[in-house]
Amino acid sequence: MSTTTVERKATNVHWHDGEVTRENRAQMLGHKGVTLWFTGLSGSGKSTVAVAVEKALTARGVLSYRLDGDNIRLGINANLGFSAEDRQENIRRVGEISKLFADTGVVVLSSFISPYREDREMVRRMHLEADLPYLEVFVDCALEEAEARDPKGLYKKARAGEIRGFTGIDDPYEAPAAPELHLRTDQMTLEQEVEMILSNLQARGIIA
Repeated sequence: MSTTTVERKATNVHWHDGEVTRENRAQMLGHKGVTLWFTGLSGSGKSTVAVAVEKALTARGVLSYRLDGDNIRLGINANLGFSAEDRQENIRRVGEISKLFADTGVVVLSSFISPYREDREMVRRMHLEADLPYLEVFVDCALEEAEARDPKGLYKKARAGEIRGFTGIDDPYEAPAAPELHLRTDQMTLEQEVEMILSNLQARGIIA
């Protein structure tokens, strides 16, 4: 599968514009939509910070929604495995879902290892082409620290050879070259991470 195009099997389909604009929805909600794409190693803290940001946004009256890797694979992406091709399709689908939520005016918190830079750039292009804001959040944590945390016991299984193609062990993680936000979760507190994200959203005029 190409990272720029997807084989379209449906024919005679056309985009149908409505009469309610993105600006109408933003005015109703009091904030704009955006996708925050949290990427990093397993155990780096992606889900932890996304949960905390969602709580902080809700306290401010900002509508947000989390898309979490495991949660998505229990539903819409239950038919995908962890080959490079399936990982790419996993990210493509989540990118499209994130784009729809952001267009609605929701602050989307997408937490996915998404180890391949090319796949993440595919999602960025989706948003740029739709004129939607997209912020890549590099949840950076030393492999040694992530492995020491090992909240799901996955590193232990990977080291034992029970899991193949595990990111950081026998499959690469391609770190973002220029993320909009860089969180060092092995050096920062959760409160500092949340504040950095909220301040960035305010500075961009996405939330008040």
